[in-house]
Amino acid sequence: MAAATFGDATKFKAVPLNSQQRFTALQSGEIDLLARNTTVTQQRDTALGAISAGVNFYDGQGFLVPTSLGVSSAKELDGATVCMQTGTSNENTMADWARANNVNYKPVVIEQFNEVVNAFVAGRCDVFSTDASGLASIRISKMTDPDEYVVLPEIISKEPLGPFVRQGDDVWLNVVKWTLHAMLNAEEMGITSANVDEHLDSKDPNVQRLLGVTEGAGKNLGLDEKWAYNIVKQVGNYGESFERNVGEGSALDIKRGLNAQWTDGGLMYGLPIR
Repeated sequence: MAAATFGDATKFKAVPLNSQQRFTALQSGEIDLLARNTTVTQQRDTALGAISAGVNFYDGQGFLVPTSLGVSSAKELDGATVCMQTGTSNENTMADWARANNVNYKPVVIEQFNEVVNAFVAGRCDVFSTDASGLASIRISKMTDPDEYVVLPEIISKEPLGPFVRQGDDVWLNVVKWTLHAMLNAEEMGITSANVDEHLDSKDPNVQRLLGVTEGAGKNLGLDEKWAYNIVKQVGNYGESFERNVGEGSALDIKRGLNAQWTDGGLMYGLPIR
């Protein structure tokens, strides 16, 4: 977003927020963009003064357990104690799934994420339940021996994650939305941070419009025509960002799965810039 708006990917201020603070901070104007692991839901997109700008990561709620618990399926968790963070969609999703599958459990709900992790590590609960990407992060970065923990195979919800802006801020919404689609289109076209300059000579009209060789897309957004070029040059395309932060080349080692391009069997589909 900073690369698109200011031409400089470093010109932003990050404001750490927990799950309960995030929407209040957006509503109050403390932040302009909620870029966090936030699920797009009907309520959040309508009743909280916020609006989704798209999905940049398809996730789902799962379960992390110690191997010593001796279970291989979430349906074996009857009677278990489950740690979750308050202020998330995980509580309701867990309750709905347990009711539907006749699983009884005891919730341990804690406000701060790190405190939830600490409670799980200390053995206050048998299970940690949150988005699968979060579980992968916890297992790798927080556990002394990751091999002593396993993420169970069940995914019990749809958790499409993405950025939010304030409702009514349509100009900013467009910039956020099309920044995401610029990154998706760049990956689909094979344009990377390393070769973007070579593509400036491309004869493909779609590439010319994306990189600002043919003018118009930048003007539509109120930005410099090099807005998408700056994104790709300074940050990379969607795939580069994915691999660097959460992919198989990172510590989290998350496979693309649903987050692969539509041409590779995933759900990522860049809307046309024309």
